[in-house]
Amino acid sequence: MVILRELSQDARTPNNLLARRAGLAPSTCLNRVRALRDAGIIRGFHADIDLGSLGLYIFALISINVHGQARRNMLELARELRDLPQTLNVFVLGGEHDLLLHVACATTAELRDFVAANLGSNQAFVSTQTTLIFEHMQPVSGVQNLP
Repeated sequence: MVILRELSQDARTPNNLLARRAGLAPSTCLNRVRALRDAGIIRGFHADIDLGSLGLYIFALISINVHGQARRNMLELARELRDLPQTLNVFVLGGEHDLLLHVACATTAELRDFVAANLGSNQAFVSTQTTLIFEHMQPVSGVQNLP
């Protein structure tokens, strides 16, 4: 678990440093990382991008209720939303709402236009609720609670 914790904090950690922190020989550490990738436990390595530096300052979570007759196409609807340029994440839910959409826009006007064009005009969606995000506090490590 040390390997996963360290890589989740900095995926660019050199193997020799990762091995030292995990108390392993570098060759053993490299083999374990490869095994974790092969097993699908490590799915990829990602850049943490400052979206504000790209002019994206407005973040929102949009709860979506899908029309009962469109529920059989829920995954297709989620994939369509995922492919929109403003979309950061899509969650398929159980509970009060069916989908949760995490989006980034440059302005509130762009967010309004996004909702109107992509959600309000879609007959598959019964209702939406947009919640602005003022601050997003991520844990230091994505797997910080692992033993």
